[in-house]
Amino acid sequence: MIRRRRRHDDETVDVRVSGGVVRGVRERGLLAWRGIPYAAAPVGPLRFAAPVAARVWAGIRHAADFGPVAPQAIRNPLVHSPSAAIRADEDCLTVNVHAPVWDDEASTPLPVMVFLHGGGYSVGSSRDFSGQGEGFVRDGRIVYVSFNYRLGPLGYLDFTRYSTPERPFESNLGLRDQVALLRWVQENIDAFGGDPNNVTVFGASAGGNAVTTLMATPSARGLFARAIVQSPPPNAVYAPSLTARWAGEFVGILRGVVATRERRDVHRGPDTGTSARTPQELLGSAAPDDLVAACAILQVRTPDADPGIFCLAPVVDGALLPRHPMRAFRDGTAHRVPLIIGTNDREGAIFRGRVDILPRTPARIESLFARAPVGARASMRAAYPGLPARRPAADFGGDFGFWFPSTRVADFHSRYAPTWSYRFDVAPRLLEVLGLDATHGVEMFALFGRTDLALARLMTALGGTEAYAAAGERMRAMWVRFAQGVAPDGAWPRYGEHGRATLVIDADDRVAFDPRRERRRAWTRFLPALAG
Repeated sequence: MIRRRRRHDDETVDVRVSGGVVRGVRERGLLAWRGIPYAAAPVGPLRFAAPVAARVWAGIRHAADFGPVAPQAIRNPLVHSPSAAIRADEDCLTVNVHAPVWDDEASTPLPVMVFLHGGGYSVGSSRDFSGQGEGFVRDGRIVYVSFNYRLGPLGYLDFTRYSTPERPFESNLGLRDQVALLRWVQENIDAFGGDPNNVTVFGASAGGNAVTTLMATPSARGLFARAIVQSPPPNAVYAPSLTARWAGEFVGILRGVVATRERRDVHRGPDTGTSARTPQELLGSAAPDDLVAACAILQVRTPDADPGIFCLAPVVDGALLPRHPMRAFRDGTAHRVPLIIGTNDREGAIFRGRVDILPRTPARIESLFARAPVGARASMRAAYPGLPARRPAADFGGDFGFWFPSTRVADFHSRYAPTWSYRFDVAPRLLEVLGLDATHGVEMFALFGRTDLALARLMTALGGTEAYAAAGERMRAMWVRFAQGVAPDGAWPRYGEHGRATLVIDADDRVAFDPRRERRRAWTRFLPALAG
């Protein structure tokens, strides 16, 4: 193995990667390289195209700062400082590497953890607190990798219905970015002291969906050795007939957004003829902000028009993704790597207001009941007494989107590869008072050791800090051991369909067998296609 690195001085470190030399920095006792291009800027003719190799640069590229985030509508002040200068740009395909300070005498490469950020495939970036992973690097001597991928309409809407030889549109662009990044890791991570044969991919929420989808993507085979999936919606992958309809709706919305902006722009000059542009011309020329604005409208419409469905998602395109991931898990064609998968106690409680995307309103719930077998409806109502009242509706929606599909992934995958299941139950006191409990995403601040951030401090304002932080430390230690190739010990039994052993991470961890059995049985009858 050749490590393509050389020390520059006590504060900076130069590494040669496939694009050229990058100069990292030594910060807080760790080494960091940020904003490294792993693919060419997806702009101009590369908008809506598969990623291609990054352009080679001359000289030394300074890699102290994160690259631009993907175009998106929402900037989270609870994750980023209000004064932080965060730039969004289509030229967003960059990777960050954080590593322990090298021991020049050491020859054993370190395990690698690649984190895929969440955010519903519409927001988020590798510069979020989870993208830095300092706790993982310090606790486990891990080489930690985070990266940006295309989001929203630029990454997760399928415009192939408009593809022509002159203006091709490719599918699954965000997923293609993720595969390209994993190939970059295979080619370059040894230069940072990492082992390309010991890569663990992990992600939460949409990042969890990305991991389960990568496990069903043939071109990702051999690019990672194991996987950790937190609170995924693994069933949120759709057929081309549905994604083509969304593409058509999006183009109609985009025409209105562009026309409205141009009418308001007093400096626009002569009429640019928005209504006369072909879809190809409109998609190719629209400003990123207009694309994002149009997508936000589509996202608001979808939960009522198509209850239980997320419009920003991978598509079973028959090429990059030849079959639905749930089918791949069931049939054993998913990559047979060791897997940890789990959800939080009450996933659906947080999805209110602006993020009201789950089937938790009476009309959406009724739509799902109308599609379910008649004989399954009574048992489902019995499993969620009081439905569609607020609390049972939140649990129904969360279990539909996250918990039940995750149990099916665990069931299927355990037939072919080592699998472990968990549930995170720790909720700081304020979340209990608000009726949110251990809801979607609550584990992230504790897992990454960032209970100092604003939202984490708010969550623990009424108490519960010690138990919450301690649960995160235990969880991180388990994730690190797994990434090091050490299987969970007997205190966390392997998952199988007969016992369904699940580690419940709480103030005191425990193992439950087939937790919420009656709910699981109700969903098995309610969603027979997903039940397999």
